[in-house]
Amino acid sequence: MELDRIAQAAQLACLLEVSADKPGNVTWGKAFWDARYVDFMTSAVAIGPALRDAPHRPVGETILRAIRDTKRFVRTNTNLGMVLLLSPLAKAAGNPHPEGLQASVRDVLSELCVQDARRAFEAIRLAAPGGLGDSSVHDVRAPQVHVTLLEAMRAAQSRDAVAREYVTDFAITFDIGYAALRRFVDQGHRFSGAVVQTALTILSKVPDTLIARKEGLATARAVSEQAAQVLEDGGAFTPRGRGALREFDQAIRDEEHRLNPGTTADLTTASIFVLLVEGYGLKRFPDLLARW
Repeated sequence: MELDRIAQAAQLACLLEVSADKPGNVTWGKAFWDARYVDFMTSAVAIGPALRDAPHRPVGETILRAIRDTKRFVRTNTNLGMVLLLSPLAKAAGNPHPEGLQASVRDVLSELCVQDARRAFEAIRLAAPGGLGDSSVHDVRAPQVHVTLLEAMRAAQSRDAVAREYVTDFAITFDIGYAALRRFVDQGHRFSGAVVQTALTILSKVPDTLIARKEGLATARAVSEQAAQVLEDGGAFTPRGRGALREFDQAIRDEEHRLNPGTTADLTTASIFVLLVEGYGLKRFPDLLARW
């Protein structure tokens, strides 16, 4: 795939994710005290150069460059999870495998090294994400790093769904997120509604680990159960479901955004990227955008 088109797919994935009115997340007209819609829009543009070069650069280098470029424009952490997911996906997109993008991702992940971990840890420290907490194993604040990025992600997989993606060849992204998004788009739904429904689908099946780190796993599971109920009511696709969606959105918003399903948003972004790269392709993007 052409390098410019890989960058465009990554930038569009970020832009479309934040533009869809997903419950509990920043979007048009709905900001957090420390992050606004315009911050996410700016961040989507900022990562373009790093993701363009991703196919020919180590994953850790892409992650660090993308976060450095973001921090030149935005003061808060807007996209660390997205960058951690998009960097190996973009590298895989530029190094195609005969069995498809997920097989290429598997190859990329198998080649991760200690230097990738060092650069990714530096990027995480630079982004300073909320709810990071402390770890007794492979802490990102440790002065020395002696494990590969894959080994570090394996140690973190129980508390972070983004890390779990590295260990499972992006199973959530491909098997839940992209599968749902492709199905909803093929069924003829509005693209914006399909993105919202995809986020709900991911959240209903995978308790959000950002919420879990902030408020505990029981709370994260309760939010997932609420998402499942919204889907049962129709979600973004029916009048009843949209009413339930609005109530759900209001229920998980507060001044400190403690129930923000931020990891779900990151996984949704990765799912959109896969749709644009392997599903519909950018050549068909005007048709998708016309259905927004």
